[in-house]
Amino acid sequence: MDRAQLADFLRTRREALQPEDVGLPRGARRRTRGLRREEAAALCGMSTDYYSRIEQQRGPQPSESMLAAMARGLHLSLDERDHLFRTAGHNTPGRTLRTDHVSPGIMRILDRLGDTPAQVLTDLCETLRQTPPCVALLGDMSGRTGLDRSAIYRWFTDPEARSVHPEADHAWHGRAFASDLRAAYSRQGPGGGAEHIVESLLARGGEFTALWGAHEIGVRNRGDGRKRILHPQLGLLDLHCQVLHDLDQAQSVLVFTATPGTESYEKLQMLSVVGESSPGR
Repeated sequence: MDRAQLADFLRTRREALQPEDVGLPRGARRRTRGLRREEAAALCGMSTDYYSRIEQQRGPQPSESMLAAMARGLHLSLDERDHLFRTAGHNTPGRTLRTDHVSPGIMRILDRLGDTPAQVLTDLCETLRQTPPCVALLGDMSGRTGLDRSAIYRWFTDPEARSVHPEADHAWHGRAFASDLRAAYSRQGPGGGAEHIVESLLARGGEFTALWGAHEIGVRNRGDGRKRILHPQLGLLDLHCQVLHDLDQAQSVLVFTATPGTESYEKLQMLSVVGESSPGR
């Protein structure tokens, strides 16, 4: 670990980011070049003290998960991310098709959607980033680990995961998730994360086994983009889900909107008031 180089690299990347790049107001009295340390720390999902100590060359060696969070928060490119890992004394993450690194372009899009429910998903439906309104709508998915990170896996193993949609929609979502998993499996091939999920779900039997055997492809693409969400405080929301694909990263950005003037549109405006949705959703 090269403390001096790590500190200098983080400082220069922080100073290169402008508040408007990450969806923050500049303010008339701002004198700091780029972002403040507390702003960078918040984007990286860590305390200001922890981040500041690293920039001051007196912190502990960051773990790989903390470095990944810094790479996302500071909008680093893949080359910059790899440099960050090496400078911190770690091997660089493998550049496979499926990666947990969110590109700077996608991060900029998400930062400009601060008042809209939106999230970044991997091809296994693992949540990498959520806007605050999305956390309020669907719950915070950032702390999940292992197979439970995948919404596909949770759909077939955790009854609570289905509470986000009306029961009448469950059959379609099950087909769509099985189809999504088959597409990821064909892209990743044997030995990938998709195969691990498939094997785990097949071992449990039940609904997934029948859906997997049906070999349905592209179920979600045949939908109309409409999603009905059951919120514990707001009730039923009839939403449109727009999807932006990042093929290089095998990731998708999901943006939830409602038709202006409808009851669901009014409910979306209330998300900031009701706060985070119930845990485990």
